[in-house]
Amino acid sequence: MWRSWVEPIVAGAQLASSFYDTGLLMVVKNYFNHSTSPGMESTDEEQQRAISNFYIINNLIVGLCPLASAYVLAWLGDRKHHKITICVPLFGYLVSRLFLLLVILLDWPIEVMYGSAALNGLTGGFTTYWAGIMALGSLNSSERGRSRRLITIELSHGLAGFIGSLTSGQIFVHFNVNYHHGTVLVSCSLAIYLFCVLYSIFALKVPKEGSGGNGNCAPNQASGGISKRQWVEQTERTRLLDGGPEPCSSLTRDERQRMVPSSKAIVTLFFTSAVLYELAVTGAVDVLPLFLINKPLEWGAVYIGYSNAAGYMICITSFLGIFTFSRCFRDTTMIIIGIASFSGGIFIMAYACSNILYLIGE
Repeated sequence: MWRSWVEPIVAGAQLASSFYDTGLLMVVKNYFNHSTSPGMESTDEEQQRAISNFYIINNLIVGLCPLASAYVLAWLGDRKHHKITICVPLFGYLVSRLFLLLVILLDWPIEVMYGSAALNGLTGGFTTYWAGIMALGSLNSSERGRSRRLITIELSHGLAGFIGSLTSGQIFVHFNVNYHHGTVLVSCSLAIYLFCVLYSIFALKVPKEGSGGNGNCAPNQASGGISKRQWVEQTERTRLLDGGPEPCSSLTRDERQRMVPSSKAIVTLFFTSAVLYELAVTGAVDVLPLFLINKPLEWGAVYIGYSNAAGYMICITSFLGIFTFSRCFRDTTMIIIGIASFSGGIFIMAYACSNILYLIGE
């Protein structure tokens, strides 16, 4: 049973990612701080411009490269083995994160990290990895308990990110090798990624499709080894006794065809809203690190870690909110609440000039 859990992979990968994100930001800041001419009056502006340009290019590479590989990996995962969409991106994470350790130890130019971002994207990146995690989580759950199963995975993601972010700044500041700050932090990240790769290859077991139960619409996957005819008769008797709705298998062909246009419209609206929301979130999150390391806040590694930890609190609060209010509100209401809370937090952070106000907005 435990071999079908994806939570160890999610928690481990997010813990390693938290270490890496803090390490990369501080290494980039230190690199441009030492490479900028000290006699220039606009040193702070040049440093901020250099860091901004680096992250713009790096984020573009990370975002565009998966377009060439994500579909292929997903196709292979559906037809060959579901673990492909998890193992390949994790291996890409492991190899690409190694570049940062080489930059620290061998004093390579920071532009080497563009190659790291490209390698990460070509092996699927977060896009393929998270889709594979959600697919396995869905396969290992029933239709009725799927929401709780997926939000539990999100909770393990958030808790690991919270713990990793709290400790990442302390590790970066207090542990180093030969005065190379970040060596221990990145090495810990690589070790955890290695564990995730080995766990996904040798320990993770993919459950059979439908083993979690898919409700009334899966007569071929009924439990107990009964035949399809017996399952249909049992379902019909239950429906008549309970006065429930007809099962989806009893709908006529014309009724199913009439449902298709409305379903397509709903899916289109959901997809459009998700894209717009993701654009807003990504744009805000990408700017935040650049805002934190400059005036008026000028945070170091420790406070950067605290900021990331506060950001991961959203996974914990989302879990508590869904677990508590899902019985009272509809899904659309929950979506509106989430969008409103994010918008309010970003609005506060846009005008934050003190640590307390920023953390409140976060």
